[in-house]
Amino acid sequence: MLKRRLIPVVLLRNGVVVQSKGFRRYQRLGDPVTIVQRLTDWAADELIYLDISREPAYDLGRDDLKAPNRTGILEILGDVARRCMMPLTFGGGIRTLADAAARVRAGADKFTLNSAALAEPALIGACAREFGAQCVVLSIDAKVRDAGGWEVFADGGRTPTGRDPVAWAAEAEALGAGEILINSIDRDGQGTGYDLALVESVAAAVGIPVIALGGAGSWEHFAEALARTRVSAVAAANIFHYSENSVYNAKQFLFAAGADVRAPSLGLQP
Repeated sequence: MLKRRLIPVVLLRNGVVVQSKGFRRYQRLGDPVTIVQRLTDWAADELIYLDISREPAYDLGRDDLKAPNRTGILEILGDVARRCMMPLTFGGGIRTLADAAARVRAGADKFTLNSAALAEPALIGACAREFGAQCVVLSIDAKVRDAGGWEVFADGGRTPTGRDPVAWAAEAEALGAGEILINSIDRDGQGTGYDLALVESVAAAVGIPVIALGGAGSWEHFAEALARTRVSAVAAANIFHYSENSVYNAKQFLFAAGADVRAPSLGLQP
């Protein structure tokens, strides 16, 4: 049986890594490559890199031999992929089969589809046929409805779609998606724990791996999601942006607690 995964998520906005809260507030954190190197050293199981830029311009704010300026997302992805010693999933700005192919050529092992798949569900199947289902991750951003349940939002959490995330996940699986990334808009950056009801509803509805995202603020939140839902992986962004909150320490906690995860190790060990 496959081990369950612990996956850091890095959010990129206009060329700079940011910390997100509620899909609205963004704190600039730093260079996209430096952060990837740290996560590689911690021997994370995988890495999800999401470009949440709303403008087409990119500027890393510096230009020297060690850190040349980049003006496009594919250049940044290439830099990240060269330093990333773990499976890399990249998402953001993928609207066509050609966009997906460009990400794969630049070094992504998998890619996420979100708003474009909502607008054109057939894109999921086209990508699965071209690259294999294992490369296609459907990213779902969901928000609690006032009347109960959840609703899928597009365009970085700005546009309600009327879709139910559970039904959308099942439809995406039928179309050829190989994995689901379910993200709670309400829990984003809150540090209060995952929306376990949302996560489990999606995981129970599909037969493909599901990754939980949104709300993790402690190692206990990871353990809770692994114990109480059928997810294949737990993911988080903000908690891993500080060295004392490393993937290694998180894995130590989960392994000691009996979670079915890989034993902790450091990528820098001789």
